Amino acid sequence: GRACMEYLECSLAMLKKKELDCLVTCPISKESINKAGFRFSGHTEYLVKSTRCGHFLMLLLNDRLKMALVTRHIPLCRVSGSLHASEIRNAVSLAGEAMKKFFCIRRPRIVVCGLNPHASDNGIIGEEEGRVIKPALSNLKKSFPNICGPLAADVAIARAARREFDCVIVMYHDQALLPLKLTSGETGVNMTLGLPFVRTSPLHGTGFDIAGKGLADPSSLIAAIKLAIKCSINRKRA
Repeated sequence: GRACMEYLECSLAMLKKKELDCLVTCPISKESINKAGFRFSGHTEYLVKSTRCGHFLMLLLNDRLKMALVTRHIPLCRVSGSLHASEIRNAVSLAGEAMKKFFCIRRPRIVVCGLNPHASDNGIIGEEEGRVIKPALSNLKKSFPNICGPLAADVAIARAARREFDCVIVMYHDQALLPLKLTSGETGVNMTLGLPFVRTSPLHGTGFDIAGKGLADPSSLIAAIKLAIKCSINRKRA
């Protein structure tokens, strides 16, 4: 755990000196780093605090879908109370700018998922869409004219998989992870938006149970490295 954090600190120092263009982090054991005395829940939280960035966003993607998370690692029972208009606007803004800067999409088509089944059916199955999500989107049309939603999550994600949208804004963790792993999990990548540099990581955690057995699949790490390089090049061109 201590070694992992020392590698990370060294990388941050090199990034600050402009000796690196981007950062790819391998899976880290949250238990190990906490046992070593570092009180962080993972790479992202440490990087956000170290760089003092204001807003950040988790963008999860594979070769078919790009999905940005409004809430991250919290219990499902707390998602509704954690949805705020400011966080939804932040997610749309960071995701939209990333589509332009890192993926060269000049007019990104963004779809926002509802929280409830059928996006609440106009308030019949829940109130979050009308109370929080729709008001959050009302002022974003000027910056992102191609924004759509809130749509039922199944409809939004299916249409995105058919290339009708460039990015999906999801309300909670498994709205993103399930379709990503079902469509092309081996190419999945986690990208942190809002940092002063490009940072990616594989879309999986540590696997101590298979270490040394020849069972690990490097596909996600390879995809993370390739994406970091691509986004760094596009960022310089932007």
